[in-house]
Amino acid sequence: MDHSGHTPLTREELTEDILTGAPIYGAGDEKIGTISHVHGNGAITDVVVDVGGFLGIGAKPVLLSCDQLNLMRDENGNVHGVTSWTKEQMKELPEHRH
Repeated sequence: MDHSGHTPLTREELTEDILTGAPIYGAGDEKIGTISHVHGNGAITDVVVDVGGFLGIGAKPVLLSCDQLNLMRDENGNVHGVTSWTKEQMKELPEHRH
Protein backbone atom coordinates (compact mmCIF):
# COMPACT_ATOMS: atom_id res chain seq x y z
CA MET A 1 0.00 0.00 0.00
CA ASP A 2 1.32 3.43 -0.89
CA HIS A 3 1.01 5.60 2.22
CA SER A 4 2.53 8.71 0.62
CA GLY A 5 -0.87 10.22 -0.22
CA HIS A 6 -2.38 9.55 3.21
CA THR A 7 -3.09 12.38 5.63
CA PRO A 8 -1.15 12.38 8.93
CA LEU A 9 -3.28 12.63 12.07
CA THR A 10 -3.05 15.82 14.11
CA ARG A 11 -2.25 15.78 17.85
CA GLU A 12 -5.92 16.53 18.52
CA GLU A 13 -6.91 13.33 16.70
CA LEU A 14 -4.80 11.09 18.95
CA THR A 15 -7.76 9.92 21.02
CA GLU A 16 -9.09 6.53 22.07
CA ASP A 17 -12.20 6.92 19.88
CA ILE A 18 -10.12 7.50 16.76
CA LEU A 19 -7.17 5.15 17.38
CA THR A 20 -8.71 2.02 18.91
CA GLY A 21 -8.90 -0.78 16.36
CA ALA A 22 -6.50 0.87 13.92
CA PRO A 23 -4.21 -1.61 12.15
CA ILE A 24 -0.45 -1.15 12.34
CA TYR A 25 1.69 -2.01 9.32
CA GLY A 26 5.36 -2.96 9.55
CA ALA A 27 8.56 -2.53 7.59
CA GLY A 28 7.41 -4.81 4.77
CA ASP A 29 3.95 -3.19 4.71
CA GLU A 30 2.45 -6.28 6.34
CA LYS A 31 -0.11 -5.94 9.12
CA ILE A 32 1.73 -6.58 12.39
CA GLY A 33 -0.85 -5.57 14.96
CA THR A 34 -3.85 -3.53 16.05
CA ILE A 35 -4.20 -0.68 18.53
CA SER A 36 -6.24 -2.07 21.42
CA HIS A 37 -6.00 0.71 23.99
CA VAL A 38 -4.89 4.33 24.32
CA HIS A 39 -3.23 6.03 27.31
CA GLY A 40 -3.52 9.82 27.35
CA ASN A 41 -4.42 12.03 24.41
CA GLY A 42 -3.00 14.84 22.32
CA ALA A 43 0.69 15.62 22.81
CA ILE A 44 1.26 12.84 25.35
CA THR A 45 -0.31 9.70 23.92
CA ASP A 46 0.79 6.09 24.22
CA VAL A 47 -0.93 3.18 22.53
CA VAL A 48 -1.10 -0.52 23.31
CA VAL A 49 -0.57 -2.54 20.14
CA ASP A 50 -1.62 -6.19 20.13
CA VAL A 51 1.06 -7.92 18.06
CA GLY A 52 0.56 -11.32 16.45
CA GLY A 53 -2.15 -13.74 17.42
CA PHE A 54 -5.36 -14.42 15.58
CA LEU A 55 -8.50 -12.36 16.24
CA GLY A 56 -6.89 -11.08 19.44
CA ILE A 57 -6.15 -14.58 20.80
CA GLY A 58 -2.49 -15.15 21.57
CA ALA A 59 -1.56 -11.55 20.79
CA LYS A 60 1.14 -9.83 22.84
CA PRO A 61 0.29 -6.29 24.00
CA VAL A 62 3.19 -3.83 23.75
CA LEU A 63 3.25 -0.14 24.70
CA LEU A 64 4.43 2.45 22.18
CA SER A 65 4.48 6.21 22.11
CA CYS A 66 2.50 7.68 19.22
CA ASP A 67 5.77 9.35 18.25
CA GLN A 68 7.07 5.87 17.33
CA LEU A 69 4.33 5.43 14.72
CA ASN A 70 3.23 7.31 11.63
CA LEU A 71 -0.52 7.54 12.23
CA MET A 72 -2.64 8.59 9.25
CA ARG A 73 -5.93 8.34 7.36
CA ASP A 74 -6.20 6.74 3.95
CA GLU A 75 -8.26 8.13 1.07
CA ASN A 76 -11.40 6.51 2.56
CA GLY A 77 -10.83 8.10 5.99
CA ASN A 78 -9.67 4.86 7.63
CA VAL A 79 -7.06 5.33 10.36
CA HIS A 80 -3.92 3.17 10.39
CA GLY A 81 -0.33 3.35 11.51
CA VAL A 82 3.01 2.55 9.93
CA THR A 83 6.29 1.68 11.64
CA SER A 84 9.73 0.74 10.37
CA TRP A 85 9.78 -2.19 12.82
CA THR A 86 9.07 -5.78 11.88
CA LYS A 87 6.59 -8.04 13.66
CA GLU A 88 9.53 -9.96 15.17
CA GLN A 89 11.05 -6.75 16.57
CA MET A 90 7.70 -5.73 18.05
CA LYS A 91 7.30 -9.16 19.68
CA GLU A 92 10.68 -8.66 21.40
CA LEU A 93 9.39 -5.56 23.25
CA PRO A 94 8.30 -6.05 26.88
CA GLU A 95 4.72 -7.18 27.35
CA HIS A 96 2.47 -4.37 28.55
CA ARG A 97 0.34 -5.15 31.60
CA HIS A 98 -2.50 -2.82 32.51
